[in-house]
Amino acid sequence: MTDFSGQIWLITGANKGLGAAIARAALARGCKVVAGARRVGEIEKALGTSPDLLPVALDITSDEQVNAAVGAALNKFGRIDVVVNNAGYGLLGYFEEMTDKQIRDQMETNVYGAMQLVRAALPAMRQQQSGLIVNVSSTSGIKSVEGGSVYSASKFAVEGWSEGLAIELEPFGIRTMIVEPGGMRTDFFNPKTSFNFAELEIADYEGQRRALLEHMTAMGPVVAGDPTRVAEAIFTALNAPEPPLRLLCGRYAVEAVDQYMTKRRNEFEAWRDVSNSTDFD
Repeated sequence: MTDFSGQIWLITGANKGLGAAIARAALARGCKVVAGARRVGEIEKALGTSPDLLPVALDITSDEQVNAAVGAALNKFGRIDVVVNNAGYGLLGYFEEMTDKQIRDQMETNVYGAMQLVRAALPAMRQQQSGLIVNVSSTSGIKSVEGGSVYSASKFAVEGWSEGLAIELEPFGIRTMIVEPGGMRTDFFNPKTSFNFAELEIADYEGQRRALLEHMTAMGPVVAGDPTRVAEAIFTALNAPEPPLRLLCGRYAVEAVDQYMTKRRNEFEAWRDVSNSTDFD
């Protein structure tokens, strides 16, 4: 059994949704939490106040704020045991209708921001010879859907990076876990606060675009994923003798990925002979 009491958790996007749920679960287990958010004033509303809670302004696209947050955690608590890369957003819509800036901003936040936070925390973790990186991905990091090509690209990148990171950091006693939720009942599907939609308008996509936006905005109140239960699942996994590299969360996630893996395996088998034929004799 893992004794979480006294562990130092640095969590991004901790002012709402899954980030806040993870922070509450950590505090309830006696952890000390460094809660980061771009709107730091919202942290107290979400989490209250506690001597075990340190709110920090943290826009993960700002190297200055990333380094300051890690420094604040080390100055206050002396170590960092767990980094939770939860902050991010979805860029949804059709690829051809997305601006270059929208695409770059998506990667800057979901990929490079997460990487920069881990880079800043790793020297302390290596010195400790222990630590855990929890990178929040998505089922969209395994399979893409209509209107999710660029968001999936960012989450596929997080998955590949995390898998390699797990191998690289194991000799230092640092573990990595990827969390892959399906849809959760947060404000992720609220275009006013969380997801961005393609800004360009190409006539050929008109009908599809309208239907997709209506579908996306209607999903928020009805998706089944419970962020509190996802947070509890994370702690359950971390308490296992052999925690998983990947943790799927939600019945939709399990069903969708199961179908996707079966389809992909069937395609792999169907083309095995052709794949094997491409080497020199």
